[in-house]
Amino acid sequence: MQIGLMFANTGVCAGPEGAVAVAEHAEAAGFDSLWTVEHVVIPAGYQSPYPYSPTGRMAGSEDSAVPDPLIWLSYVAARTSRLLLCTGVLILPQRSPLITAKEVATLDQLSGGRVRLGVGIGWLREEFEAIGAPFEQRAARTEEAIAAMRTLWSQKTPTFAGRFYRFQDARMWPKPVRGTVPIVIGGHSEAAARRAGRLGDGYFPASADPASIPGLIEVMREAAASAGRDPATLEVTVGCRAGRDAFERMAAMGVDRVVVPLRALDLESAHVNIEAAVGAARDAGVLTAR
Repeated sequence: MQIGLMFANTGVCAGPEGAVAVAEHAEAAGFDSLWTVEHVVIPAGYQSPYPYSPTGRMAGSEDSAVPDPLIWLSYVAARTSRLLLCTGVLILPQRSPLITAKEVATLDQLSGGRVRLGVGIGWLREEFEAIGAPFEQRAARTEEAIAAMRTLWSQKTPTFAGRFYRFQDARMWPKPVRGTVPIVIGGHSEAAARRAGRLGDGYFPASADPASIPGLIEVMREAAASAGRDPATLEVTVGCRAGRDAFERMAAMGVDRVVVPLRALDLESAHVNIEAAVGAARDAGVLTAR
């Protein structure tokens, strides 16, 4: 099982010094990946319930720094050589799939094929309204955007005709190193699990209730099988706090990767927490060398 770091572009890592220090330490310690989050804006006083906390509110304040995930990953890519560069998640229906495909393919080329694109449909209605993106159509737009991006990455003369996105012989270079970028679909609902089974290269079953995760993974696997896909080929990434017992439970569940939050107010604490997470994984006998 692999160990990754989630919320990598927040807190002490939001600035350049923290970003590089934590990325370099995580790579040296045996982490396999960094996972970023995204909010273009957080409208003050938002009323939409945050689905990953019992309080319905995100951790931190509305003024907390959340750097753009792709630009942040590009910055740390130049200071690392092995870490996978992952979004967990990019809010895809807020973005143009053509611009996103170009940015992601460029980062993948420059980093030697290390990008994993985690996507979700989003939950913060007020943010969609501020951006000018339709909230109600976000699931359908996400699925079509995935197809459009894969077309742009894989075809020499990309042509696509969908309900929301349409282009003819829209040539896009550079291409990703391996001809595509693995797409990890995140979400706490059964609809997200089914979407991952049908369309994803991986699944990130984010949930405020850890007890729901085994059921979501099973829904994903059933959807993959129903779509004629091999569920075993879909990588499962799950977030949890670092700890031997938690890692052992995830390994028994068949999880491929756990991603842990840094939970540090300063760099000294960040370094301590990185070593503690790796130590717990070794004690649990689940850390896989890359």
